[in-house]
Amino acid sequence: MNVDSQDPWLIDLTETQRQAVTHCGGPLLVLAGPGSGKTRVITRRIACRIAAGVPAWRILALTFTNKAAREMKARVDALVPADAPGRRGLVVSTFHSFSAGILRRYGPESLAAGIGQKPLAAEFSIFDMDDAHAVIKAAIGRANLETAQWQVGSVATEISSAKNRLLSSAEYAQNALDFRQRTIARIYAIYEQELVRQNALDFDDLLMRTARMLRDDPAVLAQLQERFAEVLVDEYQDTNHAQFTVAHSIAREHRNICVVGDPDQSIYAWRGADISNILEFEEHYPGATVVPLGENFRSTSHIVAVADQLIRRNSARRHKDLFTGLGEGVPPRIAMLSDEISEANYVIEEFQRANREGIQWKEMAILYRMNSLSRTLEDALRRRNIPYVIARGTVFYERREVRDTLSYLRALVNPFDEQALRRIINVPARGIGATSISKCAAVAVARGCSLLEAMMMARQAGIAERTAKSIDGLVMVLARYRSELEIKPAENLGPFVARLITEAGLERAAAAIADDDQDAADRKANVQEVANAASLYVLPESQPDARAPTLGDALRGFLESVALVADSDAVDPERGVVTLMSLHASKGLEFHTVAIVGIEEGLLPHARSMDSPQAVEEERRLLFVGITRSERSLLLTCAATRAVRGLRMRTIESGFLREISGENIQRLDLTEGVEFEDDESGQDENRRYAGRQGVGGSRRGGDGGFPTGTIVRHAQFGVGTVEEVLPRGSLTSVRVRFRSAGVRTLVLEYAKLEVIA
Repeated sequence: MNVDSQDPWLIDLTETQRQAVTHCGGPLLVLAGPGSGKTRVITRRIACRIAAGVPAWRILALTFTNKAAREMKARVDALVPADAPGRRGLVVSTFHSFSAGILRRYGPESLAAGIGQKPLAAEFSIFDMDDAHAVIKAAIGRANLETAQWQVGSVATEISSAKNRLLSSAEYAQNALDFRQRTIARIYAIYEQELVRQNALDFDDLLMRTARMLRDDPAVLAQLQERFAEVLVDEYQDTNHAQFTVAHSIAREHRNICVVGDPDQSIYAWRGADISNILEFEEHYPGATVVPLGENFRSTSHIVAVADQLIRRNSARRHKDLFTGLGEGVPPRIAMLSDEISEANYVIEEFQRANREGIQWKEMAILYRMNSLSRTLEDALRRRNIPYVIARGTVFYERREVRDTLSYLRALVNPFDEQALRRIINVPARGIGATSISKCAAVAVARGCSLLEAMMMARQAGIAERTAKSIDGLVMVLARYRSELEIKPAENLGPFVARLITEAGLERAAAAIADDDQDAADRKANVQEVANAASLYVLPESQPDARAPTLGDALRGFLESVALVADSDAVDPERGVVTLMSLHASKGLEFHTVAIVGIEEGLLPHARSMDSPQAVEEERRLLFVGITRSERSLLLTCAATRAVRGLRMRTIESGFLREISGENIQRLDLTEGVEFEDDESGQDENRRYAGRQGVGGSRRGGDGGFPTGTIVRHAQFGVGTVEEVLPRGSLTSVRVRFRSAGVRTLVLEYAKLEVIA
């Protein structure tokens, strides 16, 4: 390929970035460290491939958030004008959005996308977590089980894991090994049947059904392999098995796949991400080119050095030298405070000082492992009248009046969406009681039809004439607006939604649930904001020979974009407020000043990770991600005591903090001479911060210094007795029976056990 250094996509690149951008043909792994310009590399590479003659419509770029997809698309637009030859039809999308589009296009024609012999209908709804949990709760009841014993969240997690492994309910049942799995298989089967009945998919279905279709339907796979000659995957370390299957299936034959990611930032194993996908890329694609990007363009050298020192402790990684040319900067600080209130006050006082020195609130963020840690921080911010926002994803779209409005739109595109229909049947109030709804539902079951079809037969179901007329009114509104979906152009979406809001009385309904006039005005404005959002929605580019999109296409796309919004999509960098968010949600963001709070054993690393070396490494990666969000100022804090379930507990500083030492870090003990007295309840059994041992505060020996029978004390679990020593390669674990926490298996390297006797 001829390379002209004056091409806009090659200007201001480092040598390694240029190598990744201009790589021509064959598999490419870009190991992109924090702040190394990975988005620049991906977008410049797309522009470079288009310039090399690859039509844009044959390029597929996949990422994880709408925000990332929008940014990538905008950067490509700036490099390659929309009217340039071969420019039309580029697909830059999230995995979920891409999968939804593929399923709508090919799913109805492919049994492989369905369940059993039931094909997938094109007009499916996408159930969010609340919808899915409601259906799972109902499935638990239909299985004659109690939600007290079979908690919805736990069952949902197991079903999600099964779908990530591409298992239908029948396949999961075949592999069930014990009573618990066999019971969950029953619930999964009922849940799956209900999704089919309502023509709905949950988030995991989007990936699972696409992956199964590509795996099991050669005709569909051949079409997509022909369509996409180049595949690029962002944040490859976060791909799960289903996402790996989708990308790998399309790229398997031509091998023109470029993946960009960093094993050191793999932090989503709890939702199925498989770090082995990136670690074993060269096994999947022998002869692949590997380009490491280690230069950090975000953070000063002290911050980079601290992050590097921490992450080197992990074994599941690909090493790359991390460095920066931004100067030393100010050394990060580790501060130990007396309690969580002192911790919050100290962090906010430091932010106030930074603000007085010219740093804007919007350039500051407070990160934490658990959302519950935000309470004291919020209190401290409110007392000082400092503006802040908590980034928790789809807050706007979770508001009641907004969900009502979206449910109307869902009922238009999918008449089988019973969750949406039940939500709007009395919005606004129509006097349709629970008994009437139950009668319609019974008709639906008896006749094997949808709830909406049963509502059209309200009088035959024995429903009073007055109520039947109210039902008729809703049915007619839905029918009238549904008739426009395939005959009007996509550009009409905003006015269409605005008309529906008015005719359906949704502003009136929003005002009816308000507490006062101001609340009513706010809720009505929220409803209108849905119409505003719809008017701003832009359909993805189509390939050159595609038909003109309809209003229905636009509405389905808009609903997908709302359903698939991610935590980081809620962060607006232009808002003049301090951002509070979880470490998981912070990935991909950057701030001038960052504080990470609650870095204590049991919190970070989380108590659930203590019996797994792999889980501990992921917790270390999580802290690494948080540290590398900081550009110039970094504060790491922990508290000597913390309230836990209403009790004041002593804590132990996270072993991760003891892994950071030297001139790159400043340590502060601000506990103000707090003294502790042991009690006999086992509730206050932790040691003082000063004088504690470092990481692996265990004594060495064949048994790690903790032979069977040793009585020990743990920060989280209290007092217990060592029952068994379990060597695991270079690490040693012990099985301990605790007085109050039961039997736990702990890795000595991280458990910080104290010998009592």
